[in-house]
Amino acid sequence: MDRPDTEKSRYPIGKHVLRTRYDKDEVEAAIRAAEGFPARLRAKVEKLDERELERTYRTGGWNIRQLVHHTHDSHLQVYTRFKWALTEDKPVIKAYYEERWAELQDYKQVPIELSLRGLEAIHARWTALMRTMDEAAFRRSFIHPETGAEQFLFDRVAMYVWHGNHHLAHIELALAS
Repeated sequence: MDRPDTEKSRYPIGKHVLRTRYDKDEVEAAIRAAEGFPARLRAKVEKLDERELERTYRTGGWNIRQLVHHTHDSHLQVYTRFKWALTEDKPVIKAYYEERWAELQDYKQVPIELSLRGLEAIHARWTALMRTMDEAAFRRSFIHPETGAEQFLFDRVAMYVWHGNHHLAHIELALAS
């Protein structure tokens, strides 16, 4: 059974709040949270059966299988964006249509184990990279083509910690329905 499409079902932990400054301790806490996310996701979904993976958190929302694959693909994007921002001067990144990706057959047919393993690898590489970065590196940025907004790496860490927690909350809603 789906839950109604409400603001609370769309954003069960609220929306990410963009901040213009983070201190060193906040960045380190975000790195630790990013490092631990794949294990938290795995613990939530690895024992689900096919029927449970088809559950959705709201009417018209993605099912759990799609959420797992989306999280992998989205976090792969942020890792790539970090690399661009660290090696180019304010690059304009490539946006993608996440809702279209979620309708492709791999989201419907590929076992979630592949995305779980991929997410573990991405986060291991991403957190290893972040641990080598100094404050100036976290102030590097990229430009998002849809908004023209400059996005700083220190905020992208916090945003993707939020993103992981956001979709974990969606999974919890789907399992509770």
